[in-house]
Amino acid sequence: MRVVFMGTPDFAVPSLDVLADGHELPLVVTRPDAVRGRGRTLAPSPVKAAALRRGIPVVEARRVTPDLVQAVRDARPDLVAVAAFGAILPDELLALPPRGCVNVHASLLPRWRGAAPIQRALMAGDERVGVSIMRLVHDLDAGAYCRQAPLPVGDLGAAELTRRLGELGARELAGALDDLAAGTIDWVEQDEALVTFAPKVEKAEMLLLPAYPARRNLSLVRASLDAAPARCRIAGQGVRVLAARPCAAADAPLAAGDVVVSKGRLLVGCADGALELLRVKPDGRCEMDAAAWARGLRNDLSWDAC
Repeated sequence: MRVVFMGTPDFAVPSLDVLADGHELPLVVTRPDAVRGRGRTLAPSPVKAAALRRGIPVVEARRVTPDLVQAVRDARPDLVAVAAFGAILPDELLALPPRGCVNVHASLLPRWRGAAPIQRALMAGDERVGVSIMRLVHDLDAGAYCRQAPLPVGDLGAAELTRRLGELGARELAGALDDLAAGTIDWVEQDEALVTFAPKVEKAEMLLLPAYPARRNLSLVRASLDAAPARCRIAGQGVRVLAARPCAAADAPLAAGDVVVSKGRLLVGCADGALELLRVKPDGRCEMDAAAWARGLRNDLSWDAC
């Protein structure tokens, strides 16, 4: 099948790879080069880098313009496949390919339509996440789906879930295209009564607070990503919390806002118990073991929002 692929981050690279291995890709569309990493240098998107390694032509676009629509038309795709491209596709583009446009969406639709399904699932305490291969339509993530696959959350954070869901989504996309080619594809309309939305996560939503239950603070740590990190202030110092785990009440009888450094552990008191912080990144410093960092603190050992 002749497929135009549209995607940008690491999540989308496995889908690009499976399409390139089994189909003809005349064009890849991705977001423009951006400043990334600690060096703050201009770098290509992961999808662009992967496409160029394979010698696939790439077009960069921040939004879908008439010129981009024409580029897709000139590529003569049977189908357009999308995975976290980062822009809404207009109806004109959706109508171009004879086999339509499909999207690899990182949730079990109709739960978590929108830009941040993995983070929202973690913030809500969902016990499983998943992927859906859906038909793109005018309304946001509202199209019928043909394949879904679940993934248990366990103790995984957003970064690792994103990696695993990217691989799972690629597998399901390959299967969907096989079904489409064989004429055995089965589209299931979403139940509108079960819809929830996953808007972009703002930094202010990721502030850890002593007034929150320990489980809520832990969910924020697990949902943390570079664009919206879980943060707090400990002994007056701003810090990003990268990993944490819950403590039993008898193990850590701390009042909300208290901090204890004991026996190689950094414990912070929440509204209903405590968390043990495992990995932190203090402002202006590198990631490190939380207890090792805390041993150097000399100010009042309390914590609050940044």
